[in-house]
Amino acid sequence: MASKLGPALRPFLRAQQSSFPANGHGAFVPQIRKLVFEFCDNWASSTNLRTYIHNHLENLARQNPHVEFVVRRRSHREPVIRGFYINNRDKVIGLKGFEVTGIQQKVQLLLDSSGAKIKPLKRETVVSRTEAARGIWSGLHVEEPFRI
Repeated sequence: MASKLGPALRPFLRAQQSSFPANGHGAFVPQIRKLVFEFCDNWASSTNLRTYIHNHLENLARQNPHVEFVVRRRSHREPVIRGFYINNRDKVIGLKGFEVTGIQQKVQLLLDSSGAKIKPLKRETVVSRTEAARGIWSGLHVEEPFRI
């Protein structure tokens, strides 16, 4: 007896399944995609960043394989770190005057950050979709001018 599969009973192959990476239960997509270290070979303000790059950057790159690390020389400029994120935003932190431990903290801040714009937590701004019920008031539109 030959079995015929109807349209509702077709085999479901594993290759047909697909999933998209998203943050949530069981998945985490890091938001940072690239870190750029920029320093000057001659300036004393870049000494600590050069030390950090020589001693710590290789271990950091091994711990974060999802991040592209770029080291760039900027002659006659202050040292900075630029973080580029998935949402096409970037954050720049100047490193003038930072010790090696301070540079580690700033690098970790960029790695943990989402790249979203910083919003104040004090209060939400009110945004209205409609015009005011009474319209815009102006002292020129009244019969008698306003006197102080």
